[in-house]
Amino acid sequence: MRLIGYGFRRHATYWAAAAAGAFTNTVFGILRAYVLIALWQARPGLGGYGVVEAVTFCFLTQAYIGPMQVFGGGLDLPQRIRTGDVALDLVRPASLQLWSLSEDLGRAAYLFVARSVPPALVGALLFGIVLPPGPATWAAFMVSFVLGVVVSFGWRYLVALATCWVIDDRGLSVLSMILTTFFSGLMLPLVIFPGWLGTLARALPWSAMVQVPADVYLGKTPVAGALAFQAFWAAVLLGAGALATAAARRKVVIQGG
Repeated sequence: MRLIGYGFRRHATYWAAAAAGAFTNTVFGILRAYVLIALWQARPGLGGYGVVEAVTFCFLTQAYIGPMQVFGGGLDLPQRIRTGDVALDLVRPASLQLWSLSEDLGRAAYLFVARSVPPALVGALLFGIVLPPGPATWAAFMVSFVLGVVVSFGWRYLVALATCWVIDDRGLSVLSMILTTFFSGLMLPLVIFPGWLGTLARALPWSAMVQVPADVYLGKTPVAGALAFQAFWAAVLLGAGALATAAARRKVVIQGG
């Protein structure tokens, strides 16, 4: 809990950046909302969503960008690998992965308040959005949201730790951003992807970051199955991260030496 609090306080110092991010998310949310309104007016009931649900999905996904770190990054690990500071991290008695996860949860908590709430409020005021019917749905949504953050961390941790082997992580970071942006549901709801592409996209871990929490909020998916799907991918990615961390203890390449 101390590390979560540390992560919250650390990122709270960058309030100006958070405010700018909230403003940007809101502006692009409004633009996306008009695009989705036009699409759903042309194709009513597309993907099982109504127009208001599509707009709600739009502002929910805009709200996820900061906490879920959809565009990648959010971890200091690549820089610490390049400088060699990770050697100190790896010999600490605390798990590097759990340490990083705790700080990341604090970061996500702060950005939820600073960057997620403003776009959602603006969307509600300008367009009107769907609200969950009761406390049970709200509780399920919050659990799904936290699991989405954990899945996001698990993926980003693997990408960051890969710097131990590839040295320059920029190529992997760009590839990760493309995959996450497309397959998470950020660009368009995965429910409108056709045929095998939609089936594949909904089965991949990126959907657990955006599409699944949004569907839990909208009541478009069985809660138990959705949470089990997210928990599965969280366990898989964290397990892979633990194995990669163990491998990194045996192979750390420091730039310049």
